[in-house]
Amino acid sequence: MPDIQANGLTFHYESRGNEGAPVILLIMGLGVQMILWPEPLIDLLVQHGFRVVRFDNRDVGLSSRLDHLPVPNVPLQALKFMMGLPVKAPYRIEQMAGDTAALIDALGLARPHVVGASMGGMIGQNLAAHFPEKVASLVSIMSTTGRRSLPSPGWDARRAILQPPARHGDTEGAIHRMMRVFRAIGSRTYPPDPARMREVCESHILRAHYPAGAARQLLAIAASGDRTAVIRRIRAPTLVIHGDEDPLVPLACGLDTAKAIRDGGGQATVSVIKGMGHDFPLPLLSQVAGEIVAHCRANP
Repeated sequence: MPDIQANGLTFHYESRGNEGAPVILLIMGLGVQMILWPEPLIDLLVQHGFRVVRFDNRDVGLSSRLDHLPVPNVPLQALKFMMGLPVKAPYRIEQMAGDTAALIDALGLARPHVVGASMGGMIGQNLAAHFPEKVASLVSIMSTTGRRSLPSPGWDARRAILQPPARHGDTEGAIHRMMRVFRAIGSRTYPPDPARMREVCESHILRAHYPAGAARQLLAIAASGDRTAVIRRIRAPTLVIHGDEDPLVPLACGLDTAKAIRDGGGQATVSVIKGMGHDFPLPLLSQVAGEIVAHCRANP
């Protein structure tokens, strides 16, 4: 898996499938690495004739770590956010969308289909709005406009996300913290197998554990605020995929994303996945892949 320079940063990426096939570009979410995209999902997309490219966002995984930026005081900034006060962040979703646009150019991708999950969906939304010539279609999964009047995360999910990181060097503590997050935000109908969840979290932590970057990304979301005006500019055909059991980004947030696109004159359809939380349960991967493939094929 090589590295490439884009937007003044280094991005670690992976490409699978036929080089001449239409491209699906995957953008992952808050504080997590590209390896969190389930391998069976990628296999299904490749089997359907797509080239799949995934990468680590800035400040996470094996891409550039912005160590020169301050580590945010997350509890203080979270309190400000809940009180409706301005949140200070070293960068915002807008800059991360700029990263992705530059990466598309650096890799020579001709109008890929962009698929983003959670914060990755926000990045994809801003990318499609500001760089329409670079996006063939958009799939926004378990994401949101950021409108303040939308339902908030459940308390268990909120507590899990805001829990302090494990002490430096405490690998086992970091693994258990990540497992607590997964349990709090995941599907209730299709809970993950504990052994597999442990394996996924261990792989993630051992590959590249960097809590400072995750904290900066969290504030990027908060500081970006309500992006409805930006999302109304999207003209790429958009599919919104959302689970009806999402405790972190409730279903209403996905519905609001589609409404904002339609209100701006764009095209947006919604697929509500029954039993899906803020995760990708194995029993639902075939359905999710089928929705993505059908959307991309319909919008070459």
